[in-house]
Amino acid sequence: MAETLNVLFICSRNQWRSPTAEQVFRRHPALAVRSAGTSASARRHVSAVDLTWADVILVMESRHKARLLAEHARALIGKPLHVLDIPDDYRFMDPELVELLQTAVPPLLGLG
Repeated sequence: MAETLNVLFICSRNQWRSPTAEQVFRRHPALAVRSAGTSASARRHVSAVDLTWADVILVMESRHKARLLAEHARALIGKPLHVLDIPDDYRFMDPELVELLQTAVPPLLGLG
């Protein structure tokens, strides 16, 4: 059996998009998932521990990638970091957001 892939989902405030992604993929047998935010006011602020834990990092917008690179460049060396291009237009578990995630994320993680 393949090793579990640790996936970190990141948005701004860890309020709607990244927690939705965590919820959608948390029961996938090949994945361990976490979510965090880049903002100082995030419900759960991304930490160096999160970035070390992650095998793959998925951010919702390019600005999240830029902020991670500015604040945690060393922790990101050698880590796949993908931008999903999902705007902050959705609430937690919005059906359209769930569908976007279910379409965009599996190919990036080699899940089909």
